[in-house]
Amino acid sequence: MKKHLLVGIFAAGLVYSCATNPLTGKKSLNFVSNSELFPTSFQQYGTFLKENKVITGTADAKKVETVGLRIKAAAEKYLTYLGQSQYLQDYRWEYKLIDNKEVNAWCMPGGKIVVYSGILPITKDDSGLATVMGHEVSHALANHGAQRMSAAQLQQLGAVGVAVATGGKSAENQQIWQQAYGVTTQYGAMLPFSRNHETEADKIGLTLMAIAGYNPDESIIFWQRMAAQSSGQAPPEFLSTHPSDVTRIANLKALIPEAKALAAKVGIIRR
Repeated sequence: MKKHLLVGIFAAGLVYSCATNPLTGKKSLNFVSNSELFPTSFQQYGTFLKENKVITGTADAKKVETVGLRIKAAAEKYLTYLGQSQYLQDYRWEYKLIDNKEVNAWCMPGGKIVVYSGILPITKDDSGLATVMGHEVSHALANHGAQRMSAAQLQQLGAVGVAVATGGKSAENQQIWQQAYGVTTQYGAMLPFSRNHETEADKIGLTLMAIAGYNPDESIIFWQRMAAQSSGQAPPEFLSTHPSDVTRIANLKALIPEAKALAAKVGIIRR
């Protein structure tokens, strides 16, 4: 069994049971429906809020809500333009600021958004926050959570296939093949898969922030601040779930003109 065959066991599923996402225009791996995913997502979000300190009644909390509402409105406007006005019918949008020094933000499937207070010194203003929230909302809109779950299931299924295929070999050889499969699929499929998700979210996020009335050029300034904050401590790109800061900024610069042009067609929400 050669390396390309190990990848093939995993990659074969990436072209099976795929559906076209209206925002990316691409077929995507997805074994998990929103009707299965959203209730669990909402429950986990509720649990998270109970276990963490939610900041309310402050200017920063109001800013998170205001920017979140504009990104939501932009998503609705964009999907209506694409003829997919029903796409968000099961979303239950929320925008919460959490007291946490970690530089982080996320959006769960179904529109449940969290911004950590630790990222606000880097976002600095509404445009920086719109860059972050637009990106995180785009992960949800593109069904990246469900795709990652599906890919993980597929990776596990492939491991079973390797076990069956090597069942007649010694225990030592079986372990070698399982390790080879794990390393190959992780670095040859899973990590590139995740980095592609980041690029997709950047592209959709730029469009959302532009439709919402924010200048997508400001996204470059935000990511430059993020790069400065990391101080070169990020792992090499091929070992990471995210593209490097240099790659991401270069991609954003190339994508901004398209985002502006598309926002002009869809219609910009005036602040």
